[in-house]
Parts: sequence; C-alpha cells; structure tokens
Amino acid sequence: MESVYIALAMLAFVFLALGIGVWVFAGLLAVAFGSMIFLGDFSLARAGMVSKSVIWKSATTWELAAIPLFLWMGEIIFRSDISERLFRGLAPLVEWLPGRLLHTNVMGCTLFAAVSGSTSATTATVGKITIDALKQRGYNESLSLGSLAGAGSLGLLIPPSIILIIYGVLAEVSIAKLFAAGIMPGLLVAGLFSTYIIIRCLINPQYSPRSNSAKNLKVWMSAIIDLVPISTLILVVLGGIYSGIVTPSEAAAVGVLAAILLTACSKKLSLSLLIDSLMAAVRTSCMVCSILIAAALLSTAIGYLHVPTGLTQLIGSLNLSVYSLLLLLALMYITLGLFLDGISILVMTVPIVFPIITQAGIDPVWFGIFLVLMIEMGQVTPPVGFNLFVIQGIAGKNLKDVVYASFPFFILMVLAVILLAIYPSIVTFLPEIIA
Repeated sequence: MESVYIALAMLAFVFLALGIGVWVFAGLLAVAFGSMIFLGDFSLARAGMVSKSVIWKSATTWELAAIPLFLWMGEIIFRSDISERLFRGLAPLVEWLPGRLLHTNVMGCTLFAAVSGSTSATTATVGKITIDALKQRGYNESLSLGSLAGAGSLGLLIPPSIILIIYGVLAEVSIAKLFAAGIMPGLLVAGLFSTYIIIRCLINPQYSPRSNSAKNLKVWMSAIIDLVPISTLILVVLGGIYSGIVTPSEAAAVGVLAAILLTACSKKLSLSLLIDSLMAAVRTSCMVCSILIAAALLSTAIGYLHVPTGLTQLIGSLNLSVYSLLLLLALMYITLGLFLDGISILVMTVPIVFPIITQAGIDPVWFGIFLVLMIEMGQVTPPVGFNLFVIQGIAGKNLKDVVYASFPFFILMVLAVILLAIYPSIVTFLPEIIA
C-alpha cells in the first residue's frame, strides 16, 4: 500500500501545481525533484546528478526531432490554401451519400489529420471552412458542429500523430508501429461517425438539403485535382515511413519540404508565411518537448521510489481480468480528461500505468491506441475539452450547444474502444505486417 500512497501524493502535488497556475513542465520537475529528496531520501547532490543525466538524455532523443517538424508542416498547411482545396475536392465526392456535405467534416478531418498530427490544427482548419459553408447551405447546425468536434479529434489518432510520438518516447515503443496501429482505428472511428450521419439524415432528410448544382465530368476532374496536394503529402510522409526509406523523424523533414513546395506551386508561399508558421511551430514544440523532458524526470523518480512495482503487485493481487483492468483505466482516463489536456494526462500516467498493463499481458502498441482514444474523448468533454472551445470560437455558439452536439460522437468513441477491446487485431494487424 505504500506505493499507492506515494503515487497518490505525487499526483496530488501535480494537481496542486497545475491548479495554482504553475506551468506544466515546471510542476512536473518540482514534483519529481522534491519526491526524490523528501520521499526517496536522496541527497541534494545525488538528486541533482540524476536530474542532469535524465534531462540531457531525454532532451537529445532523436525521436523528438519529429515533433517540431510535423508541427511546422501542419502550420504551413494551415496558412496555405490546401485546406480550402480539400473541401472543394471532397464536396462533389460525398453528394451521393445521405448527409452529403456533412461528410466533409469527417473526411476532411481524416485527411487533414494525416498531414497535421494536431487535433487543434485539424479542428480549426477544417472548421473555418465547413462551419459557414454548411450553415449557408441549410445543413443541420447541431450535426455539423458535433461531427466536426468528434472528427477533429482524429488528429490525435491518425498518423503522423504528435501524441503517438510522445507515447512512443515515454513507453519506448516503435513510433513506426504506433503510426501503423493508428490507421485502422482512425478509419473505424471515421466510419462510425459517417454511419451515424447517414442514419440521422435518413431519419430526417431535411438535415442535409439536396444540391441543385450539376455534377459533370469537369466538376469531378476538378475535385480530384483539388485533392492532389493533400494526397501527395500523405503519400510522401506515410509512404516514406512504411517503405523503409526514411524514419519518422526524416519523414517529418521531407514532409516540411513537400509542404513548402506545394504551397509554392499554389503561389501562396511568402516570407511572412514561412516566418509565421515557423514561429508557431517553435512555440508549440518548445512547450511539448519541455513537458516531455520533465515527464522523463518524473518517470525516473517514480521508478526510484518503486511505485510501478508496488502498484503492479497490488493490482495483480486483485486478480482483475484484462477487461476489468481496461474498464478501470478507461474510467480513470475519462475522469482525468474532464480536467486535464491530453499531453498532461499522458506524461503523468504512462510511467505508472505502463508496467501494470505489460504485467497484465496487454500489447503496448494496442494500449497506445487505447490511450489516445481516451484522450480524444477528453477533447469533447467539458470543462476542458479543447475542441469544444475551438468550435465555440469559430461558430460563435454557446458552449452548452456545442457540448450537446458533440455528445453522440463521444458515445461513438466509446463504442470504438469496445470494438478494439473485443477485436484487438484491428490495431495490431498493420504493425505485425511491418514488424
């Protein structure tokens, strides 16, 4: 039980630090350093030496190079016309489906997530185009906002995902395998969203007004041409990784170059665009990497205090089935998602939870996808659901209305987790092929 008390004390101090407004990385560093001294009986000098070694090692991890590069690629796309062309390209292709242009939220977010890696960038970019366009055409606003909130979270799951890179670094799991593992679940979630839209629009046809515009060969060819830039980026980034030509970090660099060239070809490239996108990427990547470095020290402190071993033995003594353990973890993560952002949840819990799930025989790659889905749910649950605030800002709607619109898509994510638990091969199929 001592390990439980230590873990609870450390989590309590982390929550206290975050609650009083301390920066996340500073709070994690303070708790880690203080725990070694006050709970682990480390001398000040020894704690300092351990901290120095861990911080240097984690800060120079090669895999971290992918984070700023993928973020920069997403920022370039965000400021170019690629997202507008994405909507124009998808619009004629979804006209035959019940729900019509509502599917551009789901498909647009799915495709944009494959070159962004960020849920906020995905939601904001697609939302700035589709929310007004769908409203002007008379589509049901609640279904429009809800589908955007749900599909926007796919930026966390579909590769290249920043969250999956962070999990891979923390858990020492192959990032290429995690990227492969995220593809089928991402398509599954997108499929569930589209199926829900189809059912709702079959029941209420007025939710998706019929378009009067003619669809001829010229329109279809124009749509396909508009989808070329985003398709090219997906092919360059993911194709490079899975062909074995480049590592994820090298693929990120190639992706940045491809994004710059595509923006130049569309005559949108400018010095101000490059500077603005670079500065935005630097700010975000500094935040993410500093949290990761602090999390590495927290993980080391937790290890020195034997917390994972103690908790693993305790949970093992409870004789929980795998499904019972997953249900317990799911409830914990949904609760944390009400109050914390995804990165904070990840770095706080992985050092403690990872030894438990490996002891239970759960595949670390599968668990990474499970964890990302849990974090995705937090993106659409108040009071800290980030996607909700992004959509509220774009649409100018009351937060309560956005939450109400998003709830069915939260339930669909729960259904996706259940399906992945019953059929784990949905996650493990592609990683086993590239192994």
